[in-house]
Amino acid sequence: MNIQTRQAGRATVIAVFGKVDAMTAPAFETSVSDLIAEGQLCLAIDLGGVEYISSAGLRVILAAAKALKAKDGMLLLANARGPVQEVFEISGFGSVFNLYDSVEAALETAG
Repeated sequence: MNIQTRQAGRATVIAVFGKVDAMTAPAFETSVSDLIAEGQLCLAIDLGGVEYISSAGLRVILAAAKALKAKDGMLLLANARGPVQEVFEISGFGSVFNLYDSVEAALETAG
């Protein structure tokens, strides 16, 4: 797994590449938690490069959403494709989170 971050207006875009599973989820969680601890209140996670996401990866996303909500922040998810999108739908996360077709569409929501 590889993670790249960049600023886009008031949001931080987190582009994730590879597999997010039990082995890589802790590093993903650390990256996201560190950004929240630094005061980033709007995170857009670009899932376009994710080949696979397990329940461990979903837990990281859920924990981030809860942490941001507690600070009046927001978590945006974009580019879920193929098997990743299926995992979101099967797990029910597709109804909990808005899944945007692109990072740009997600960022429009952030204002």
